[in-house]
Amino acid sequence: MSETLVVCSGCGSLNRLPQARRANDAKCGRCGKKLFAAHPRDVDGTTFDRHVARGTLPVLVDVWAPWCGPCRTMAPAFEAAARELEPHVVLIKLNSDNEQAVSSKLGIRGIPTMILFHGGKEVARTSGAMSAGQIVSWVRDRLPSVAA
Repeated sequence: MSETLVVCSGCGSLNRLPQARRANDAKCGRCGKKLFAAHPRDVDGTTFDRHVARGTLPVLVDVWAPWCGPCRTMAPAFEAAARELEPHVVLIKLNSDNEQAVSSKLGIRGIPTMILFHGGKEVARTSGAMSAGQIVSWVRDRLPSVAA
């Protein structure tokens, strides 16, 4: 039986999700939070690394900061994109102020920056605020396997 590995954005634990199970209803086996809540969670560096390295789903990370106006403007669009892209893509947020080492490792030069990972590797990145439709199109153009 084939299964998907999904990292919980709440506690960082790895969850096995059988293909036969409805992903939108899935909850973390450790903390009980929904794995796909259409509300991208802010994660720490360790959880970010686990998402990229251990999960089998593509991961879209929004690197942002609380003082950044365009970042705050894009936040509702990123959340709306999550409603369309989940459970085929995991959407998370990384606060560049709180996670300076990770931001440096990623080579972040400006925010907001979105980076798309799949199979543990960076697939694409873009900087600047986007609408929900632009985010969804951008991801689907780079990952044709993501259902429309």
